[in-house]
Amino acid sequence: MRDSVIEMVVNGEPVRALVDVRKTLADFIREDCRLTGTHLGCEHGVCGACTVLLDGSAVRSCLLFAAQAQGSEVVTVEGLTPAEGLSPVQEALRQEHGLQCGFCTPGFVVSITAYLRDHPDPNDAEIIEAVGGNICRCTGYQGIRRAVAVAAAAIRDGAP
Repeated sequence: MRDSVIEMVVNGEPVRALVDVRKTLADFIREDCRLTGTHLGCEHGVCGACTVLLDGSAVRSCLLFAAQAQGSEVVTVEGLTPAEGLSPVQEALRQEHGLQCGFCTPGFVVSITAYLRDHPDPNDAEIIEAVGGNICRCTGYQGIRRAVAVAAAAIRDGAP
């Protein structure tokens, strides 16, 4: 086993840790940073439950080693949640019944947040493609798709 000292910023806080070079970013976030909002589903990068922002890009944290994030900024679902209330994406998912068991929700929140930052006015076909990278076994996606449109409108109207 080989360990490496890594430093990064996680949700605005500097983090320095000694980690096994084979430890995934997802496991590092959950175990070392104690941020359990990042969920592990398939651990093959397919389901999207482990999605985080790495230097602003939505990535599957189960496919990256923590050491690969050396010097980077990582934002998890906890980092997207305001101190009080919900983010526009979270509020839209609640309002449009875009969540049920909640297991996939953190990955959707992160993915949708990144998508809307780059595509503030998506049409229905673009929304379908955007959410297609995350798997939900409960909702049937209709509420999630509606939530993306509602969140997009809220953000365009000035929601933080």
